[in-house]
Amino acid sequence: MSITITAFERSPDGGKGLARDTRVRWALEEVGQPYEVRYVSFQAMKEPAHLSLQPFGQIPTYEEGDLALFETGAIVLYIAEQHTSLLPKDAHARARAIAWMFAALNSVEPSILELVITKFQEGDKPWSKERLPLVMDRIRQRMGQLSTRLGDADWLDGAFSAGDLMMVSVLLRTRPSGILDEFPNLAAYVARGEARPAYQRAFAAQLAANTGYRPTD
Repeated sequence: MSITITAFERSPDGGKGLARDTRVRWALEEVGQPYEVRYVSFQAMKEPAHLSLQPFGQIPTYEEGDLALFETGAIVLYIAEQHTSLLPKDAHARARAIAWMFAALNSVEPSILELVITKFQEGDKPWSKERLPLVMDRIRQRMGQLSTRLGDADWLDGAFSAGDLMMVSVLLRTRPSGILDEFPNLAAYVARGEARPAYQRAFAAQLAANTGYRPTD
């Protein structure tokens, strides 16, 4: 059965890898699964056809035969569970990798998204300038805790897993603010993720879709 995912017709980040379909593309590239992409406009995302797949009018979605999924965490977990390369075989290590997936989405990402909202969606509000330092401090606190936990290890828990895929994808959102560079071991961790051939293929595909650029051009 063929796999189809949805992505922005024109990504707000211009194809720089910050849109959430990158996470799904990356997971599929890691496990060697071919997929097709159906690009949807912002208008189409609010229409019944897309809402039947994603009730909140977001991307990405995942379709494979009779299965339709939304939410990147659920999609990446499903992909990882179907293959052997993104989750360890050992039951305890597997559970820890899944815990890191949840940590990325529930403990680390919320404050990062709050920064995006504060700067770009609420930047014209009179209280935005006062709120911004508080949001930045919350991000630094979480990243400091993560930095301590990672230490000088290459990955969060032994070999690269879906937990690292999700965490690297989340941390990438801190690079534009400069916060990532404040934590050298996390910056190196993200760079290791970006250096993986599967990530590079996923990034190139998203960039090509948004700009028409291909590495061979």
